[in-house]
Amino acid sequence: MSAGSIGSVPARPGRGAATQPASPARRRLLAGRHDTADELPRHLLGVSRTTSAVLTAVCVLFALFTLAPLAWIVINSTKTQANIFQTFGFWFARPFELWHNISLLDQNVVGNGTYLQWLANTALYAGVGSVGATLFATLAGYGFSRYRFRGKGALFAIVMSALLVPVSAITLPLYLVYAKAHLINSIWGMILPSIVSPVGVFLMRTFIDAALPRELIDAARVDGSGEVRIFLRIGVPLIVPGLVTVLLLSVVAIWNNYFLPLFIFSQNQLYPVTVGLSQLSSHGTTSGSLAVEPLLVLGGLVTILPLALLFVVLQRYWRGGALLGGIAG
Repeated sequence: MSAGSIGSVPARPGRGAATQPASPARRRLLAGRHDTADELPRHLLGVSRTTSAVLTAVCVLFALFTLAPLAWIVINSTKTQANIFQTFGFWFARPFELWHNISLLDQNVVGNGTYLQWLANTALYAGVGSVGATLFATLAGYGFSRYRFRGKGALFAIVMSALLVPVSAITLPLYLVYAKAHLINSIWGMILPSIVSPVGVFLMRTFIDAALPRELIDAARVDGSGEVRIFLRIGVPLIVPGLVTVLLLSVVAIWNNYFLPLFIFSQNQLYPVTVGLSQLSSHGTTSGSLAVEPLLVLGGLVTILPLALLFVVLQRYWRGGALLGGIAG
């Protein structure tokens, strides 16, 4: 094809050799310069200018709705208690009290413990519980996905049925069991239920079905590899995105857990952040002389930061695992 033929379109067979000029979009397509969607006209993508503007406006409004609480808590963490209530919530005010408010995090303001102690407890519960939940969910998901045994379907259905039981329905039985097992006011009373994750089992089974070919496992067995070696050397490297996804979901669930520690802990030094800040807020409400609002606002901000940092560090694994799991599902 000559260089001059790119700018024109051949006539249909039977109508002679006459040519007609091609449109600019047609010439770009024929010239091979349509590698990216940005170079295609909007009408070829099926989106009108009005629809694009409306969708953009909706996304902007959703972003503002999502980020507004975060902006409020960042700004008000620099204020005194009086300024929190008397000044505009979305702008700074004098005096700038951020460093003073930070110093309150290590002070026992109302005798219920310090915020840093509660934060350390939360990190302990979330760290141990999420690692345990990820480990057991991975082993269970691998077993359900790659082994055949009698009652497999029924057992998996029982595991999934745990998702239908509300936490409030098992509160009293769980408390009685804890009392008999001496787990009241014990960190294991918080950690042991956290390592059971039916959602994690479901996600890992779905992810392993999609990411770990059976043929690869069969080939390793033919070569003489044992089941443990196959799982550790072949399976685990291929399912890292799924592992990170379950880990992140478990950390968030344990970090934000309020109901379980509320009824198993009666000692202030064992509180996580959720229960500690709730107790602090209750004391501040009943005792008007206590200036606890700056501590509550800054405590909420500090509580958010570790989770945000964790998502930023692990987002590429989490995103890949969530997408592959969703496609496989």
